[in-house]
Amino acid sequence: MLFNYKLFSKIYFAFFLLGGIILMGTLGFVLIEEDMSFLDAFYMTIITVSTVGFSEVKELSAGGKLFTIFLIITSFGTFAYALTAITKYILGGEYREYFKDYRMNKQVEKLENHVIVCGYGRVGTQAASDLAKHGQSYLIVEQKKEILEKFRSSQEHLFIDGNATSDETLMAAQIMDAKALITTLPSDADNLFVVLSAKSLNPRLNVISRASKASSIKKLKTAGANNVIMPDSLGGAHMASLVTNPDVLEFLDQISIQGQSNCNLEEIRFNNIPEQFKNKSLGQLKNSFETGCTVIGYKSSEGEYIVNPSDDIKLVKNSKIFVLGEANQIKELNTIFRING
Repeated sequence: MLFNYKLFSKIYFAFFLLGGIILMGTLGFVLIEEDMSFLDAFYMTIITVSTVGFSEVKELSAGGKLFTIFLIITSFGTFAYALTAITKYILGGEYREYFKDYRMNKQVEKLENHVIVCGYGRVGTQAASDLAKHGQSYLIVEQKKEILEKFRSSQEHLFIDGNATSDETLMAAQIMDAKALITTLPSDADNLFVVLSAKSLNPRLNVISRASKASSIKKLKTAGANNVIMPDSLGGAHMASLVTNPDVLEFLDQISIQGQSNCNLEEIRFNNIPEQFKNKSLGQLKNSFETGCTVIGYKSSEGEYIVNPSDDIKLVKNSKIFVLGEANQIKELNTIFRING
């Protein structure tokens, strides 16, 4: 709703009181001053309420003068209240904030195939940054006022002001049309609740959750999380590997999907390729075109991962392949498969 009653209730109430005073004054003058027209009564009411001090349309009777005094006393506070309420919304910027959120919500309603990021802390910030680098549309769910103020001023992210554990908030985030949800809340209990809510609303959703404790991983996966990440543990393991296998880690960093290298490691799902390439072996795919890309991994429909798969393995329903290549090679492959890379 464009003019939300809850947000504009003070202004609505002020105008309601002001309208009531004007109606009461107009009818009062008409009834007290027998020969006064409705237009003159309305005019008298306006100059009385606004205290502009114009001359009266006629000499008032004693009753009319007493009514005018009563009208001035009762209307002065109402007029001041209405003026204060309107000034606050204009000078305080509340109306601008509301209309920014209104336009934002309209954009959110049109989202499809997007990623919902719950929480904009240290992990959520990195997740949003990487999604932006890859041109993936995303939406942030956050309720901290200081963070929301930054979002409104920068207009850098699409966001929803709300609690990610609420079904209503997730529905507002267009969860039914989303492709994935990343929950990075600091509390494992909150992440668990988000996973349960998200999966109950959209069972097909790919859900990735953060975990602070190892004991929470099993619970989150049982709740429906497709992947569970422990940032601290992952960071520690990465740092240790930089000591034991520094060149391997540096190479992996170069080919990771950071958008900073000429190499790319990309996954291609069975559902994303044209019909003529489905149910063919990897050898047949290689013979059908030459891009320079290398298939370095395969995930079967049962979820089994195969490194350096043989040419006789077929690309069947619910399977996917992992392809390594330079940026121009990946782009050529995506063109052949008619995939938006």
